[in-house]
This record gives sequence, C-alpha cells and structure tokens, in this order.
Amino acid sequence: MTSENNNIKANPAKVLVNEKKTVFKGFFRVDEWHLQHELFAGGMSKAFTREIFERGDAVIVLPYDKRQDKVLLVEQFRAGAVRPDENPWLLEPIAGMIEAQETPSAVAIREAQEEAGLALNEDDLIFVMEYFSSPGGTSEKLYLYLALCELPEHLSGQLHGLDYENEDIRTHLFSREQALDLMMQGQITNASTIIALQWLALNYQNLTSKQ
Repeated sequence: MTSENNNIKANPAKVLVNEKKTVFKGFFRVDEWHLQHELFAGGMSKAFTREIFERGDAVIVLPYDKRQDKVLLVEQFRAGAVRPDENPWLLEPIAGMIEAQETPSAVAIREAQEEAGLALNEDDLIFVMEYFSSPGGTSEKLYLYLALCELPEHLSGQLHGLDYENEDIRTHLFSREQALDLMMQGQITNASTIIALQWLALNYQNLTSKQ
C-alpha cells in the first residue's frame, strides 16, 4: 500500500486578492474578499468571494500548579453560545486579544492579572503552540501558553474583569483530573479549553519551568 504524498512544499502557494472591502464594522469586523488561488492540478481557480470575520489574534493562558496538580479556569458569558438547551457561561482558560505593538507573552501576563488576579512573569510561561481557531470563516490565530505557577485555594471563586469591556468573570480551581472529567462529560465545550487540557494531559509529567 502506498502512502499519500503529504509534502506541504509541493502544495499550491499562489493567491490573488483581487479586491478586499469592509462590509460590516461593529464590535467585530467583517471583510469581503474577492479571491483566486492556484489549483492542485495547475492553473488558477475561478474568482470567488468569501466573507471573513476579522477579530484580530488572541492569547490563551492555562495556569497550572504542578505541585498540587491543579489548573485555573475562568467562567464567563459568551454570546456565541446562546442557543436553546445550551449554557452560555463557559469554562475557559484565561484569554485576551493582542493589541497593536503587544507581544503574545505580554498579553498573557496582562490578561492573567485582569481575569484571575495572577501575577505572572515571562519565566512562568511555556509556549505551547499557535493555531487558527476556524480558518474557514475567520482570520483569528491563537497563541497558547501554559503558566507554571502557584494556585492557592483563595483564588477560586473570585470575581474579575473590566467593566468597560462588559467582563464578568469568575475563577475556578480544578484538579487536572477533574478538569479532564468535565471535558469528557461534555461540560467543557469550547476548542481552546479542550486543546489546552489535552496538551496538558499528554505533557504534565515532563513539565519544567522552561520547555
């Protein structure tokens, strides 16, 4: 049996952006792209249109206390999860948008303080990966970090968030196994939390302060 050739360098690489315009601008922005791209079989595709949700890039931070084998998750309302028979208050890692001139690690430190009252520094952060959240419809890229830190019990149940951003955030401490159980039971349903917890499940035994 022959395996499929997955050489990425052999993939088409040419994209033509014939026109790009903003068709909506509110809390977020939607751009309309008129595109053509190189085909696997050669030549160019026909011109087509895609609406792309533009929200910028973001940082995800999962705080983990290795000694206690605990994680910190935050709970907050998410408008995109409002639907019948669904709970729109989601358990998530700390997260925040990258502003102009900010590095992902600086955002991780800022958001940890704003959303959980955690004072982190660069040495606490382990960069895990970067990934596109849903590239069929949005340009957003996420930068995922694990933060090795102490998580004392008093951090659980605290309320945080910025009023001018309409944030209403509650912190929770879970053992690593409790968090994974919540995921397996379908009580954690967002991609960033699932990806972060699955990575931790695979790597927690080998963690040191800097990977």
